[in-house]
Amino acid sequence: MNYKTKLKNITTFIFDVDGVLTDGRVLLNGSDFQRTLNAKDSYAIQYAFRTGYHIFLITGGDSQQVKSMYESLGVTEVCLRSMNKLEVYSQLKKKYTLDDSQCLYMGDDIPDLMVMQQVALSTAPRDASIDVLKQAEYISPFDGGKGAVRDIIEQTLRVQNKWLLEHAYQW
Repeated sequence: MNYKTKLKNITTFIFDVDGVLTDGRVLLNGSDFQRTLNAKDSYAIQYAFRTGYHIFLITGGDSQQVKSMYESLGVTEVCLRSMNKLEVYSQLKKKYTLDDSQCLYMGDDIPDLMVMQQVALSTAPRDASIDVLKQAEYISPFDGGKGAVRDIIEQTLRVQNKWLLEHAYQW
């Protein structure tokens, strides 16, 4: 089945953070870690939220700053310190009464593989690890932190005729 056909049933976006929403680089500044986030990715997340989608972030990281920022954009839940992403995914499905057939996941490295095997559509940024690229049904032409998230959200909403809805971008 073509990945675009699967986009028609997606109601839930799940993303890793480092390497997907960021370019994977972490700048050390004293005791703080700094990450660069893409404004277009962030806008697409906010737009999807305003259009009625569930959005989850599952990350092994522990950045309260990332959590606060994405929750302010409408991310349904940010799961930090997720060492077993499949277990976290299972808990989210139960809590929000979701089915695998509704879920899209974008990951970039080995900890993402188990979830990618469960969801309806597994996706990856262009610069993901080789094992993830082999697992992904769709590989964005964009790198992590450089538009890959925007790419898959926009494609999904376009397929579902929910892109450029006036109520979603005028507030």
